[in-house]
Amino acid sequence: MENYSPLHQRLQHTLEARRLLLRGQSLLVAVSGGQDSLCLLRLLLDLQPAWDWRLAVAHCDHGWPGDQGAAEQVHNLAQDWGVPFYLRSASLSPRGEAQARAWRYQMLGEMAQEAGSSAVLTGHTQSDRAETLLHNLVRGSGADGLQSLGWRRPLCARVELVRPLLGISRSETGEFCQAHSLQVWQDINNLDRAYRRPRIRQDLLPYLKQHLNPQVERHLAQTAELLQADVQCLEALAAEWLAKAEHPERAGLNRTTLQAAPLALQRRAIRQFLKSHSRRSPDFEHIEKCLALLSSPNRSSTDPFPGGQRAVVEHPWIWLV
Repeated sequence: MENYSPLHQRLQHTLEARRLLLRGQSLLVAVSGGQDSLCLLRLLLDLQPAWDWRLAVAHCDHGWPGDQGAAEQVHNLAQDWGVPFYLRSASLSPRGEAQARAWRYQMLGEMAQEAGSSAVLTGHTQSDRAETLLHNLVRGSGADGLQSLGWRRPLCARVELVRPLLGISRSETGEFCQAHSLQVWQDINNLDRAYRRPRIRQDLLPYLKQHLNPQVERHLAQTAELLQADVQCLEALAAEWLAKAEHPERAGLNRTTLQAAPLALQRRAIRQFLKSHSRRSPDFEHIEKCLALLSSPNRSSTDPFPGGQRAVVEHPWIWLV
């Protein structure tokens, strides 16, 4: 292969070691036009002969002022490289990061199904993983939030979201684009300090690198990787406790059974229970209120949760009513 770089070799090793992709698989690559997604697409095209992938490109146009021209540039690039192109444009521009992310993933799932792709690949990097950990840490997230940017997860029916570049930093993707003369789209939204992530990217991480640890991105990403394995283990153990404590027919937990579990597993089992029986995902306060009922007097109850439900003690059970 011409221009086979250390980055090609590292991606090849990652795909094989983690078994992220299959040979002959149909893949949809999410390309914003920025350096990370362009780097990913070029790496995949270079590795395509060895893996026999069927590649396609997807682009999501949020309708923001900073997006103008990006869709056309990515479309032209896909045509030049002989890759099918799929586009979704927002009829009403999303407000804020969370809404934009939800819309984007919904559109990527739809385009993957339209293209017949079994996986959507994004250009999230080691740097994104470090930023996500810091972003969730300052919001008060537990271990689940700190490890949330993982290598893969289900996206929609029969489609998986895969992030192959989590072992590669943003500075490395930038160097790769420069070395291969890739025309990078500069998204002005990534520079807007009105959003949290640009502030973390432009202010907090550079400060941490300069004053505390030059390798902070890599070390934070390693922490997220360790937490991911811990969370998977704890969730599986909590599910076992929940299976023993949950009433087979009603929304109830046996207090005596769950009291025997370690505190961390009590919290997780309660969260799994509330998530499966409530109209909304439980937050920390909801879990703690239910946790207190494990040792509360008979007839104790919580305040109403969002949606109107309460947890009530009828010894030895906690019921959702």
